[in-house]
Amino acid sequence: MTSTHTVTAQGRAEALAADLARRIDQRLLLPGARLPSVRTAALQRGLSPSTVVAAYDRLQAAGLVEARPQRGFFVREPAPRPAAPARQATPSPAAAPFDTLTLVRNLMRPEHQDSPASGVLPLSWLDPTPLRQGLRAACGPGEEAALLRYADPAGDPGLRALLAQRLVDVGIGASPDQILTTVGATQALDLIAHTLAAPGDAVLVDDPGWPIEYARLSQAGLRLLAVPRGADGPDLAVLSHLIAAHRPRLYVTVSVLHNPTGHSLSLGQAHEVLRRCEAGGVLVVEDDTYAPFAAPHAPRLSALDGLKRTLYVCGYSKLLGAGLRVGFVAGAAEPIAALTERKMVHELCTSAVLERALAHLLSRRALNRQTEALRQRLDAARLRCGRLASQHGFGFSTPPAGLFGWLDSGVDSETLAQQMLEAGWACAPERLFSPTRTGGPHLRLNFATSQDARFWAELARARDRLLGR
Repeated sequence: MTSTHTVTAQGRAEALAADLARRIDQRLLLPGARLPSVRTAALQRGLSPSTVVAAYDRLQAAGLVEARPQRGFFVREPAPRPAAPARQATPSPAAAPFDTLTLVRNLMRPEHQDSPASGVLPLSWLDPTPLRQGLRAACGPGEEAALLRYADPAGDPGLRALLAQRLVDVGIGASPDQILTTVGATQALDLIAHTLAAPGDAVLVDDPGWPIEYARLSQAGLRLLAVPRGADGPDLAVLSHLIAAHRPRLYVTVSVLHNPTGHSLSLGQAHEVLRRCEAGGVLVVEDDTYAPFAAPHAPRLSALDGLKRTLYVCGYSKLLGAGLRVGFVAGAAEPIAALTERKMVHELCTSAVLERALAHLLSRRALNRQTEALRQRLDAARLRCGRLASQHGFGFSTPPAGLFGWLDSGVDSETLAQQMLEAGWACAPERLFSPTRTGGPHLRLNFATSQDARFWAELARARDRLLGR
C-alpha cells in the first residue's frame, strides 16, 4: 500500500512539474534556459531534493527539458512543426532568435506593464487629457473627410509639415515630402526591413539591443550581425570588420538613450559610425523612439548626415500612450518613395483621425509642458533608483540616463529573474536583449517602475542566495 508520505511527495513533484511546464509553455522559461539546480529549487520551494529530481524527471520524460551531465537541466527547443506545403521561390526565413509573440504578450499583460521589466511609462504617469483634446478636434465640425475618406498614403500633409518643424529641434532638416507617417515607429521599422533589404542580406544590429527588432529582421529573412555596444558605444573595430567581411545593407541602431543600456553617442562616436558606414555603403536606420526623454542637443546620426545615408524613425506612443499609434520615418527622396509604395500596397493609408489629433497637439505646442514634466519626474526616479541600487550593492554598467538602466547584478541574470518572478517581480534579463541569446549578469530596469524599496531588497536577497551568502 502506498504511504501517505509517498502520495504527498508524488503530489508535490507533480505540482512542481506542472508549474514549470506552464512556464515553459508560456515562454517565461525560454529554450536553452537552465532550471535552478536541485539544491536551489529545493530551498526555494521548501521541498526535498528527491521531490525536485522527480519533478525534473517528469519534465524530461515529457520532452520539455534535457539533462546535461555536470551542468543540470535545460529547457529544450520545441519540436519543429510539420512544414505546410507552400509554393515559394525563396527559402523560408530562419527562425527568429527571440520569440516575438511571447515577448509582446508578456509586455501587454496588465500585471507586467508596471513591473521593473516594463518598456513604457506607468499608466499613472500618463495624462490622457491632451490626447482627448486632440481627438475631439480631429472629429469636430469640418473634419468629415478625415472620418469618411481614405487619407493621403504619405500621411496627413498638415502633420508632416509640423513634424518637419519638430525635426529642426533635433538638428534635422527635412521637407514634408521627406516624411512618411506610419502606425507607430514599429511599422516604420517593419517597412524598412521588408523594402530596403532582401532575404539573405546582412544587417548590423546593436548587441545588446531591442529583441523585437531582432525578430522582425530575422522574419524578413535577413542575417543579423551583432555589433557589441558597451559603456563607450558601439565597438568600432568590430563594426569595421563586419562591414568589410559581409557588406551589410543596413545598420539598425539607437544613437540616443539606447535600449537597453541608456547610452547616448558622443559627437565623436557618431561621426565615426557614420564614416565607417558611408565607406561601406551601409544605410543607417536611426531609431529615436525615446526622443521625448532625451535632450534635443544630443547628437543624432541623421542630423550629422543630413539624411543622405540615414533614415530617422520616431513616434509619440511613449509620450502620449500606446493608444496613439502614430510614428514616422524621415529620409532621402528615393527610400521614402519606396517605403510609401509598400505602405500603399499593404495598408493603403494610416488613420487620418489619429494623425489629425497629433497635428492638433503639435500645432498648439500642447506637448511641451507634458514632456518637461515627465522628464523631471523621470530624473527624480533615476536618482532614487541609483540610491537604492547603491544601498543594496548594485551598480549600473553605463551612467543612468533616460528610461532604462543596465544593472550589473553580479550573478547570472536569467536565474536571478526566475527567482524574482517567483517572488512576484518581473525582470528583464540580459539574454532577452542579445541577438545571439547569450546571457550575462545584466538586467534592464525601467527607472519609472523600479522605485519600490521592496523590489531592491528582494533583488539583493535573491542575488545573495545565488552567491551562497
